[in-house]
Amino acid sequence: QEQRVESGENPAQAGGSLRLSCTASDYYAIGWFRQAPGSQREGISCLDLTSGYTYYTDSVKGRFTSIRDNGKKTIYLEMNDLRPEDTGTYFCATDSWRAGDECRMSGDWGQGTQVTVAS
Repeated sequence: QEQRVESGENPAQAGGSLRLSCTASDYYAIGWFRQAPGSQREGISCLDLTSGYTYYTDSVKGRFTSIRDNGKKTIYLEMNDLRPEDTGTYFCATDSWRAGDECRMSGDWGQGTQVTVAS
């Protein structure tokens, strides 16, 4: 799958916005993960298979939105009100799902996109 920064300035300023995209033939259950410097990769958005809704981790809830474009087989991650702690490498992943308070994946990783947010 292919990842891109669709809009917004990167590096971004605190309070700014960015839009990432991930295009894949198997796009339905794409989730988003990020890895901050010196930290483990964490899931921030993925599909809740029970409800059909998108799950967001508390750190991004209300600021990030995952948007699906079926025609383009693309998932977008709309990131608003960016904070310095959002800095990290963002990965999309196919075949991801919510498991309790975390996201898991069993498919393929995107190539990663470095996002930097300055204070």
